[in-house]
Amino acid sequence: MKAIIPLPFVLLSLMVACNLRPERIPESYNIAWDTLSTNASESMPCGGGDIGLNIWVEDGDVLFYVSRSGVFDENNTFPKLGRIRVSLDPNPFNGDTFRQELVLKEGYVKISGKNGPVSGMAVIWVDVSEPVIHFELETKPEVEMEVVYESWRHRDRFMRGSEPFQSSYKWAPIDSLVTRKDEISFVDEGVLFVHHNSDSTVFDVTVRQQGMDQVKEQMFNPLKNLTYGGFLYGSGLSPSGTVGGTYINTDFTGWKLKGTDASSRHEFRVALHTDQSGSVETWQKELKQVVDANTGNSAKQFRATRRWWNQFWERSFIIINEDQPDPSDEAWQVGRNYQLFRYMLGCNAYGSYPTKFNGGLFTFDPVFTDPGRPYTPDFRNWGGGTFTAQNQRLVYFPMLKSGDVDMMKPQIEFYRRMLNNAELRSRVYWDIEGACFTEQIENFGLPNCSEYGWNRPEDLDRGIQHNKWLEYQWDTSLEICWMALLQNAYTGRNISEALPLIKSCLIFFDNYYRQRALITTGRELDANGDLILYPGSACETYKLTNNSTPTIAALQTVLNGLMDLPESFLSKEDYDFFTGMMDRIPPINYRSFEEKTTISPAKTWERINNTEAPQLYPVFPWRIFGLGRPGLDTAVNTFKYDPDVLKFRGYMSWKQDNIFAACLGLTGEAKTLTIKKLGDSGRRFPAFWGPGMDWVPDHNWGGSGMIGFQEMLLQTHEDTIMLFPAWPEEWDVRFRLYAPGNTIVEAEMRNGKLEKLKVEPASRKKDIINMMK
Repeated sequence: MKAIIPLPFVLLSLMVACNLRPERIPESYNIAWDTLSTNASESMPCGGGDIGLNIWVEDGDVLFYVSRSGVFDENNTFPKLGRIRVSLDPNPFNGDTFRQELVLKEGYVKISGKNGPVSGMAVIWVDVSEPVIHFELETKPEVEMEVVYESWRHRDRFMRGSEPFQSSYKWAPIDSLVTRKDEISFVDEGVLFVHHNSDSTVFDVTVRQQGMDQVKEQMFNPLKNLTYGGFLYGSGLSPSGTVGGTYINTDFTGWKLKGTDASSRHEFRVALHTDQSGSVETWQKELKQVVDANTGNSAKQFRATRRWWNQFWERSFIIINEDQPDPSDEAWQVGRNYQLFRYMLGCNAYGSYPTKFNGGLFTFDPVFTDPGRPYTPDFRNWGGGTFTAQNQRLVYFPMLKSGDVDMMKPQIEFYRRMLNNAELRSRVYWDIEGACFTEQIENFGLPNCSEYGWNRPEDLDRGIQHNKWLEYQWDTSLEICWMALLQNAYTGRNISEALPLIKSCLIFFDNYYRQRALITTGRELDANGDLILYPGSACETYKLTNNSTPTIAALQTVLNGLMDLPESFLSKEDYDFFTGMMDRIPPINYRSFEEKTTISPAKTWERINNTEAPQLYPVFPWRIFGLGRPGLDTAVNTFKYDPDVLKFRGYMSWKQDNIFAACLGLTGEAKTLTIKKLGDSGRRFPAFWGPGMDWVPDHNWGGSGMIGFQEMLLQTHEDTIMLFPAWPEEWDVRFRLYAPGNTIVEAEMRNGKLEKLKVEPASRKKDIINMMK
């Protein structure tokens, strides 16, 4: 696996024009620090493809954590792939002059410094097209470089206290849960690190717990033989022994590589590989192919990566108060932090798994998020391979208006991969067709084992979670179906591959509730010929509902979206069935407060558990109520007068009140909530929000902020495109956003007046309504 990296380095390419398109992102949006960081919580994100780094400089050493999409151990923890430490002698980064900067428009981090007569600049970047991390350094005069691969998984580690919450076990009554060690060694002048999942994983435990053994061999198992890791290597580097130590509260072993000579130029790379290989030997051969393909001069790859990021920013942007960049200006913060968070999403553009709501690729030592969690850097609350659809959707919906439809693939593929397992649940438990996806779902399509329940009543239906928060919450999968349908609406994309998922999710609701009604009442439908959606759930908040409003709105909207597809997508048999199903969907229910008609969360419910506002889900994501639509006053009444909505109002994490306000044209409320959503986080990196109800950096916090921000600028209904429907006129703005029908809107407003407007295609300009007038 030995690799030689020739000079010159790509640092030189920074001096060379690479014919990039004109800048769209102001340089003032770059995050730059003139002092060293205290610890990993003061790190800066960097990444590309499906790799994320947390980069910081501490006591003169450059450090970064490595994370990659699709990495899960036996317990379904989403572990870091290690920590890299770079030490220089003499050290330019430990003197009076220092700067660390995220060069946003080109996607890399630059570190420069001067310490007496020694000066240096390092560039760290991730190849967007290959799973390779690059570190390049130039100094004057020559320095010696030591690179250490540090791992806390150098030994088996028993989980302590609440540490199992990083895995799928959470509060499982299992003694001595262990994080298995990695295999780490010096190989071919570099460091090879690898983890191969053992034969028994949480998949096996969950299948057995939930009575699915009879179909186990038919099930998709993403953990079986999963092998991941990488190779640290560099020109002129060779092994220099191991070292032990402790960082924050976690012991580690470091494998040291050292340059044979002092030099003014140093470089190393970290090549990564993940696969469900049958053996470590097979995985290692595949990794060697990655290394061999990335041993040449990297200037061309660096230019290609920078060009990718430039095109990313060309595609879409929102910039506020550009002429007077002031980091203390809340509006300016909102504009910049929107871009910073979109950058973080872009780092997993090609991920094999969705960007996780509870930290994405950029978590750090957990004690800095919650002092009561003194665990390893692998920890994140709410699990690694467990996904919560109510949170995940907020990460992916903003990609429609930002033109990042291609980046939605990991989220939709996640459900497509699990479809067979969800259909097997329905057959095993109820002998019906259709996909039963639950909330708090594992990456293999079954409910999280602890959320499913360990101490279940013997007579409880095995298909139901014994969980007061999650019982009967099945409609979240319909939002993923809606995402796929919207991809077609926005771009005309062929979504044939998603149709089996959409149809199966709908069929489940029809089959399950008709069967349930037949068993309990002797009739499949109510007196009006409608489905009886009982028992159900309105999010995690209103429980044991009859005719849950978000479920009704979801079924209506997804069915309508399916019917609106071109005829070639559905057979006549399908069309007739889903047309008939549409006739069986019950109507939304209403209630009154202060003599104002409002949307009810359901027809009836038994208790309230959480603090969501599902009575406003017909506004977003289901778009039944809103600007230009019938019943706008009823939706506004719900926002303003429903006592539960008022009591539950907030901005942290998955709270959607900013989105509801924008969709209803409530400019003042939308502005206030958006500032709270997208204002500076209070951490050194301003878009590391949280923990809120989840973890840092809270990605459903940022995603919901993005959605509401976009809705303030642009909304659509049928063919109409509404500009500035909830925009404060005192915020100057220029933006480029997307609308259905392959439409791009680029506009600029100053002093409350529209100064520039470009619509592609031009034929759509007639559909624009400027609501600022």
